[in-house]
Amino acid sequence: MDTEILSRLQFAFTVGFHIIWPTFSIGTACFVACLSGLWWWTGKPVYRDLMRFWARLFGLGFGMGVITGVVLSYEIGANWAGFSRSVSNVLGPLFMYETLTAFFLEAGFIGIMLFGENRVGKGAHFFACATVAIGTLISATWILAANSWMQTPAGAIQDAQGIFHVTSWWDVIFNPSFPFRLAHMVCASFLTCSFVVAGVSGFHLWRGQHVEAARTAFSMALWAALLLAPLQMVLGDAHGLNTLQHQPMKIAAMEGLWQSRSAVPSVLFAWPDMASASNRFAVEIPHLASLYLTHSWDGAVQGLDAVPAADRPYVPVVFFSFRIMIGIGLLLFATAITAAVLRWRGRLYTTNWFLVGTMVTAPLGFIAVIAGWTVTEAGRQPYVVYGLLRTADAASPVAAGAVATTLFVFVVLYACLFVVLMWFATRLVLRGPGDRARQGLAATGIVRTGVRPLLSRERSISEQPVPGE
Repeated sequence: MDTEILSRLQFAFTVGFHIIWPTFSIGTACFVACLSGLWWWTGKPVYRDLMRFWARLFGLGFGMGVITGVVLSYEIGANWAGFSRSVSNVLGPLFMYETLTAFFLEAGFIGIMLFGENRVGKGAHFFACATVAIGTLISATWILAANSWMQTPAGAIQDAQGIFHVTSWWDVIFNPSFPFRLAHMVCASFLTCSFVVAGVSGFHLWRGQHVEAARTAFSMALWAALLLAPLQMVLGDAHGLNTLQHQPMKIAAMEGLWQSRSAVPSVLFAWPDMASASNRFAVEIPHLASLYLTHSWDGAVQGLDAVPAADRPYVPVVFFSFRIMIGIGLLLFATAITAAVLRWRGRLYTTNWFLVGTMVTAPLGFIAVIAGWTVTEAGRQPYVVYGLLRTADAASPVAAGAVATTLFVFVVLYACLFVVLMWFATRLVLRGPGDRARQGLAATGIVRTGVRPLLSRERSISEQPVPGE
């Protein structure tokens, strides 16, 4: 393999691993903020226990996101020098704005969120949790603005040396695809988190442990999923129409559409053949692609034949990734509908096959997100800035062996990090919401009263920490 392909593989691996953690952090931070607000509003211990539990898991994901995110910055400079040279005037300030706004907010309040529950009032703790949640959303906003500009560049001109210069920051940030991609990604994060919460809570219900907390979180997660799954379909449709307008070759690759035509069928399955520019073993539904792409039964859609072969994305990767994303989305929607039916019948918390099913669906949202980002990035090829800067011109002139070596190191290192994180996460999940020591000592009254140490003149035995906390 040459340097460009190896650099693309390395970045695909590292960014694919990284996107797991912001996806989890965005959804979980907002969930923890909701739980903190409910605890402040109602005073019910179940919300406090759930807040503690999910805040700890959020902390793990947030830390992993920071570690893997820093790597991407160095990787861009090392492997993509041409890209850095060309777009630094545009993307450099956007990344700086993310640090100055989102990261400072998160870093300033995450300590209170994770460790300040008994050191500040409930209202102050809710404010800290909400601020961290807002920080994750602001971070997503800046990153999606930068990436969307690469998909639909606007507000900048390119000089004779290939360097981009900003003419309108408003147009750079609010480029044509930005609103659709931001909404689609944030909704995906919330939906993914909903099924993670449902899966973990379903596990506790299946084992008959932490029943009150598990029922509460299970119910909240599946209500959210019932709202978010159809909303994501609407957002995805709007995003698709925007992509059809600005990146028609990406849509053509997603649909496996080699020739421009009207009355376009939807290809359920096929094996796209780049050599012959055709689909093998195709299973199609007539007119359906025209219907959802143009909202017309016989609508015309531009095919891959509209551009030279050298300007086409690699169709099989885009084609299959899109179907993985759509298939998982439909499965999650069906799960949310099933939950609504079981809730109506009064069997939501006691149907074992469904509880096991939620455990199975827990990681699927992450797979769908990775598949969706694969569609986005692979479908933009052969450009890194769509229509303006080719990927081949963006790569650094480094030896292929050096890139292959660092790719191998990243695979081994990230595998070790993932194993360690999952070990800690599994311990937290097995422990569950609430404290076993607290539950065991509840009858004796040796539990915390909730009095803040800084406001009490002396600590009684009822305020002493319980072993294991």
